Amino acid sequence: MIRVASAGGRRGPASAVFALCAMTCGVPSAQTADVRNDDWLEEIVVTATLRDAPLRDVPASVSVLPERTLRAAGVQHFEDVLNLVPNLMWAGASSRPRFFQLRGIGELDQYQGAPNPSVGFLVDDIDFSGIGMVGTLFDVQQVEVLRGPQGTRYGANALAGLIKFKTRDPDPEFGARTELTVGQDDTRALGAVVTGPLSGDTLGFRLALQQYRSDGFRHNAFLGRNDTNGRDELTARGKLQWKPSGTTRVDLTALYTDIANGYDAFAIDNSYTTLSDKPGRDSQRSSALALRVDHALTSGIDLLALATIAHSDMEQSFDGDWGNNRDWGIYAPYDFTSRTLRTHRTTSGELRLGSHADSANPDAASWVAGLYWLKLDEDNDGLDLFNGAVDHALTSTYGARTWAGYAQGSWPIADRLSLTTGARLEHWSATYSDSDGQLSKPADTMWGGQVALGYRIDAARTAYLSVSRGYKTGGFNIGTEIPADSRRFGPEFLLNTELGLKGSWAQGRVTGDVALFYAHRQNQQVSTSVQLDPTDPLTFIFYTNNAASGVNSGIESSLRWALDEHWDLGATLGLLKTRYIGYHFGPRDLSGRDQAHAPGYEYSLSLGFHVASGWMARADITGKDHFYYDASNDQQSQAYSLVNLRFGYQGARWSASVWGRNVFNTRYAVRGFFFGDEPPDFPDKLYLRLGDPRQWGVTVDYNF
Repeated sequence: MIRVASAGGRRGPASAVFALCAMTCGVPSAQTADVRNDDWLEEIVVTATLRDAPLRDVPASVSVLPERTLRAAGVQHFEDVLNLVPNLMWAGASSRPRFFQLRGIGELDQYQGAPNPSVGFLVDDIDFSGIGMVGTLFDVQQVEVLRGPQGTRYGANALAGLIKFKTRDPDPEFGARTELTVGQDDTRALGAVVTGPLSGDTLGFRLALQQYRSDGFRHNAFLGRNDTNGRDELTARGKLQWKPSGTTRVDLTALYTDIANGYDAFAIDNSYTTLSDKPGRDSQRSSALALRVDHALTSGIDLLALATIAHSDMEQSFDGDWGNNRDWGIYAPYDFTSRTLRTHRTTSGELRLGSHADSANPDAASWVAGLYWLKLDEDNDGLDLFNGAVDHALTSTYGARTWAGYAQGSWPIADRLSLTTGARLEHWSATYSDSDGQLSKPADTMWGGQVALGYRIDAARTAYLSVSRGYKTGGFNIGTEIPADSRRFGPEFLLNTELGLKGSWAQGRVTGDVALFYAHRQNQQVSTSVQLDPTDPLTFIFYTNNAASGVNSGIESSLRWALDEHWDLGATLGLLKTRYIGYHFGPRDLSGRDQAHAPGYEYSLSLGFHVASGWMARADITGKDHFYYDASNDQQSQAYSLVNLRFGYQGARWSASVWGRNVFNTRYAVRGFFFGDEPPDFPDKLYLRLGDPRQWGVTVDYNF
């Protein structure tokens, strides 16, 4: 069994706690650069549910990363703060996180033209499920992560859970902000925000623009370049908010991102020095619009109407042999490249009615019901070249239509005890055709929902018990080399039982939550890869099939503690146990083995310090247990811990901070493939996509 070695050897939670204590004795740290402890623990409202609700009143396991945490713990992208969310993973086969796993459930890649995500991804109300590279952090108000099946809220795209970015709304008064970042690896970023009223208090606007560049932490020794894995990321967002009356609000959101990144992430010797002669690209250019209307009817019913449209152009290309003819020597010519151009288009509409929320009586009976429609179209143009000749060319067209109806109600059934029930019925149909002559027209009708009991212990604490059912559509595998009996795979269903406690203690200075869950996966979909011919790397294929079932269980918890007016502490812990049941991969029986990308533990610790004079700092330690890379082999990663630091000064209008990422330069992997790629014998070998090494930088922020 091959493992990646961490700097300083294997690290677990105990060593991480020791490291945090040792480090913070010499370097105090801060939760954020611009808030005090008395507002650090302010109430957080979750917007990704059918009704906006305080975090403690949502009967589900939820993590919310507010703006102050995103700015203090992150630099540019959701990738920077992923480790702060228990039981959340990403598959590092892309330049930025595009595919996610929650509680061990989710896709690792999409090399074929039939998207089928298990984790929903929204930016405001716009669906980017399966194409999450748009998750830049500039001017984001909060990120919400709902774990467990969201069968009522979002249906088939949220079998494992839902991630939502909530960007900032227009401010009632005029304001402007600029932010400049420079750092190692030729990192530089410049962003600006302008916001304010356009017409009194009825019409407001907000514009945010940022450009970020970095060389991508790789040196291509053959080409003599440091930018072949570089990052070039443009984010532009605009919002108009119109309030024509006290009962109506109209929000228009526009988004444009251009993630024009290189892709040269793999090296034959699993280092940061590559030898590719034709490095690839991993880009995503997305534009989108969302129109949302909230209106309170005179009958005490709230109406929501929502329409979105999004268009994304993507390129995924790579040097398949990760080398060049000079270094292959007597085995040259040996040159393999792959490129896929993908166009992804979505149009959605939703109409929702619900009882008017009573903020003075959160336990009052309430209901919500709605209709949802989604149109998804995706075109793919793939080309594989071997020694300059076409090995395989494939063009494909995919279209899917989804119709759904849902309803949810909540009402008190006893003193401090309430019942929430919800259900969703969804019909999905798709059509796929390609230049190899494959034609498929799958369709599924599925249902999901939730039953939850909530108990209000007192004004500050609640407990809940829920049973929820999620679902995911079936699909098909693409390619003439796929055996006929493996072309089609069926839908997956997930039954999740969860027990949770959340609230605050010590006069609000401590907030926390804990959830225990047990999920049974029926007809579990397993995405894997295999090399059909051990001597030919061009026969490496990806496909999905169904296991009989699977079990995913564990614990998620978080703690936030304002120790005093200067110090604050944060901690999260995710424990996860997964296993396949009745699953065979060729001659191998995987029953009882852990599922892929499902580490046994994940944790984070943060300690903050700030004073009225303006000095502040923050230290973060995050860690993960080892995990299997794939179902097709038993290769595992190495457990690791990462340390991030930030310290600086906050003035009345400006702030400046020095930050360090992975300051101990720990070597760790975020994705691994096991196959034969090196001539002449092509022995099976583990090839790793390493995470980012140590980086230092400076960020300066000025508010006008």
